[in-house]
Amino acid sequence: MPQLSFQLQHTENLARAGKIITDHGEILTPIFMPVGTVGSVKAVTQQQLCIDVQAQIILGNTYHLYLRPGVDILEAAGGLHKFNGWHKPILTDSGGYQVFSLAANRKITEDGVLFQSHIDGSRHLFTPEKVMDIERSIGADIIMAFDECPPYPSNYTYAQKSMELTHRWLQRCINRLSETPDKYGYTQNLFPIVQGSTYKDLRKASCDFVSSLHTTGNAIGGLSVGEPIEMMYEFTALCCENLPYQKPRYLMGVGTPWDIIECIALGVDMFDCVMPTRNGRNGMLFTTQGVINIKNKKWATDFSPIDTGLPSEISNFYSKAYLRHLFVADEILGLQIASLQNLSFYLWLVNEARNQILSNNFYSWKNNILPIIKQRL
Repeated sequence: MPQLSFQLQHTENLARAGKIITDHGEILTPIFMPVGTVGSVKAVTQQQLCIDVQAQIILGNTYHLYLRPGVDILEAAGGLHKFNGWHKPILTDSGGYQVFSLAANRKITEDGVLFQSHIDGSRHLFTPEKVMDIERSIGADIIMAFDECPPYPSNYTYAQKSMELTHRWLQRCINRLSETPDKYGYTQNLFPIVQGSTYKDLRKASCDFVSSLHTTGNAIGGLSVGEPIEMMYEFTALCCENLPYQKPRYLMGVGTPWDIIECIALGVDMFDCVMPTRNGRNGMLFTTQGVINIKNKKWATDFSPIDTGLPSEISNFYSKAYLRHLFVADEILGLQIASLQNLSFYLWLVNEARNQILSNNFYSWKNNILPIIKQRL
């Protein structure tokens, strides 16, 4: 089967509009990928993701899917696509970030990471080879290399050793994939992850190393982990400058709508974050007019649609007053509507950014829209 391909369709300064072609369909970039950690985007059905949100690709997580439902069940189902009924592209995170976030329950060695399950305390070893085998079995179109994500702040010595370990693990990931066939009859494509914390020479060295491997795409990891926002932008720009121009660039775990717009302006093509669904379940709505805390009493008698600027059935069918009522009454439907609103907004936003790039109007649009969507209503 042919590997994933990327067509760069238009650029405006550093901002890019492109198309990723996978065996499960095309992805128009820039793109936001809803996070379906355990094979499900929380509170949202696959039909709603397709029809209401118009998602083009979703994420699954190796760590969580390995623990539940487990590799045996996923293989018996024919992979995650058949298991969860999502027939468009899927990307799997390798579990490196979960290793980072479970620092109290893991031990990192040259061989891999020994960790305790957050579910039952059982002990497991993730090696680069085992992670590649698990991701093969999950069956994503894009599989992430196993990496170590250093915390912020990290001293230079730790950041360098961590980056070098990530590079050695990456070579082992590549070797393992070369020894094993794609599963389920379609191509599974590896994206390496750039590390190096907040040290310019390490980031450049990591970009140079992953670029030399000529993979189908590349990811920027280890950002949005507590560093100042301007530093995140600085190192995103540095990585984009040093990663291959003709390959898709994926900034992992970012972020707010304004972070996404700023990083599109720096040359990023792909994004993911739990923020739209997590914040939605807590009553924070992202809209074309600004940010709403739907739990506030001011919305109790506001019978206007949630978001008149968004061409979405969800946004225009339900009123702010009704959605607030659902949250106050602790009704599950409220969590679903809020999640759909935020996901629809994120997908609308990156699609609008794409249209503006194609029209050579992205940067003036960016300057106009950012103050609007950041304001608290």
